[in-house]
Amino acid sequence: MKKKKVAVIGATGVAGQQFLASLSGHPFFEVTALAASERSAGKAFKDALTDASGAFRWYCQEPLDPAFAKIRVEDASKLEASKVDLVFTAVESDAAKELEPRYAKTTPVVSTASAFRYEEDVPIFIPGVNLDHDKLIAVQKKNRGWKGFVTPVPNCTTTGLAMTLKPLHDAFGVLQVLMTSMQACSGAGRSPGVIGLDILDNVIPYIPKEEEKVEKETQKILGTLVDGKVAPAPFPVSATCTRVPVLEAHTEAVYVSLSKHATVDEVKKALRDYGREFTAMKFPSCPPHLIEVLEDPFRPQPRLDRDREGGMVTSVGRVRADHALPNGIKYMLVSHNTKMGAAKGGMLVAEYLAHKNYI
Repeated sequence: MKKKKVAVIGATGVAGQQFLASLSGHPFFEVTALAASERSAGKAFKDALTDASGAFRWYCQEPLDPAFAKIRVEDASKLEASKVDLVFTAVESDAAKELEPRYAKTTPVVSTASAFRYEEDVPIFIPGVNLDHDKLIAVQKKNRGWKGFVTPVPNCTTTGLAMTLKPLHDAFGVLQVLMTSMQACSGAGRSPGVIGLDILDNVIPYIPKEEEKVEKETQKILGTLVDGKVAPAPFPVSATCTRVPVLEAHTEAVYVSLSKHATVDEVKKALRDYGREFTAMKFPSCPPHLIEVLEDPFRPQPRLDRDREGGMVTSVGRVRADHALPNGIKYMLVSHNTKMGAAKGGMLVAEYLAHKNYI
């Protein structure tokens, strides 16, 4: 495949940096443009990451690619998207609402923002889970008169939940879902200074708008495409979302009522076997398996399991029967919120879309 020219919008932020970490040496994509706010425009990317105190604000574990460091940052509001084949956006929802339609007039957009997730003609993709929703792309282009399209990845908390519910819904049917999350601090962005003390020795019991996003997105992702739009999955999802003093990766306790009885071993097998057709395509960002089931009752743990397969595997443990629910099953999961749950998951979606000639 000839390399596609890509732009990264919001490149100086945490999610934008994660896109760049994933794009270094990528066999499908070549970064030819970086864009951010007006205050960064005109600077070399390396200089845009250096604040007034001289601190270098690169937050990824992977080193900054020297080729990216020299690229001159553009003003996101003035970027000519027609000069690239694909735009990755990593900006806040308000900015995405304004910028993404401009880009999509000419060019496909893969986004980490929530701005268009709930539009009827917009798919919310999770790699290997609902890629059959790609038929919405043609609907969206027709509805909006765009040559390109917008396809966002879900909220990072939704990713692990929907990933693990999909094989259960396919194999046994799902009646209802209860979930409590213990979410990493990185999901709230980077705020230097005293505000970071809020999470020390503490659990924050409320994350604004998070629970509504998880509930709505899970039903859409696991829904069925009917007459050019997604009919939401018929089961209710109830979420409680909390913030805990963990740097990376979201942990979730999930309780599922199945439509028919399944043993614990049958549930584990469904989880382990899921996604083999997709992983067999061997995309650059794809792990060898989508879900890993751990037998150690003290796992998964974010510190030990978040970086499995480059942060792209959903780790599941403590699978057991729940006798308080009809055909009840409960388990714990760990999913990397800034990798599979954000930019790197978006990269895998883009690899699939390029393979299918949408890009």
